[in-house]
Amino acid sequence: MRKLVAAVGVPALMILALAGCGSSSSSTSSTSVTIVKTGASATSATVASQVPAAMKSKGTLNVATEAQYAPNEFIAPNGHTIIGMDADMMNALGAVMGLKVNLINSNFETIIPGLAAGRYDVGASSFTDTKEREKTVDFVDYFNAGISFYAKSSANPGVSVLADLCGKTVAVEKGTVEQEEAQAQSKKCTGEGKKAVTVLIFTGQNAVNLAVSGGRAEVGMADSPVVAYQIKQSNGAFKLVGKTYKFAPYGLAIPKTSGMTTPILAALKVLIANGEYDAILAKWGLEDGAITEPKINGATS
Repeated sequence: MRKLVAAVGVPALMILALAGCGSSSSSTSSTSVTIVKTGASATSATVASQVPAAMKSKGTLNVATEAQYAPNEFIAPNGHTIIGMDADMMNALGAVMGLKVNLINSNFETIIPGLAAGRYDVGASSFTDTKEREKTVDFVDYFNAGISFYAKSSANPGVSVLADLCGKTVAVEKGTVEQEEAQAQSKKCTGEGKKAVTVLIFTGQNAVNLAVSGGRAEVGMADSPVVAYQIKQSNGAFKLVGKTYKFAPYGLAIPKTSGMTTPILAALKVLIANGEYDAILAKWGLEDGAITEPKINGATS
């Protein structure tokens, strides 16, 4: 699911409201925001030559993201600019391909259908690359993340591994791998004669955070970089519980018939080779998720 960011110094509750693995927006409308270029990459003639003529003519990649999954993608304190690891990565990729980048703040669960319908050119919203999602879109894998549990610092939910969720209340974001994991575990619990997991599903990571901080949920689940960031920015309100598990690749989602999968992969290889990829991850404190060999459709499950 996205540093030492511009939100540093903002009160903890505001950070939780701003922050946001694949995730879902609290807004039902889509707002188009042109993000400010931060990368230093120059256009690669070799990579640009691989961009389909229709995209070259358009000149701008419309990139869907849900901007409340800090540090991967979220709204800056100015209230409108989309920032984060994915924003920087897409700007840099666009520069290498000779294209402008326009981020569109969208509900997470609508992004892949929107790609299939031709509304967006790329989805960059901490998507875990899964075999199920690969049926609809192609992925260029660019990062590795796991699933983490977190809770109020004053709580002791007794959760170390996924199986410990039996009889617990967990908050997750709609449309995420975490929702799938929690619901599948609930079925396992009842199948073993244990209490079901009460899964609270929210449209947006902000609401998940509030459910945990307000005591509605005993534990929250989200991607490991997002949980680490929430804990760091919560001024002691949250803590990590249990073990991070199920590490898997994040992928940039691309319509299968667009012809953009190959040039995006080539551009990512340029960023890895010239050091900008590592610089972007270091900026957001995400070095642990770095990869060295990006792939197309590298889902493990």
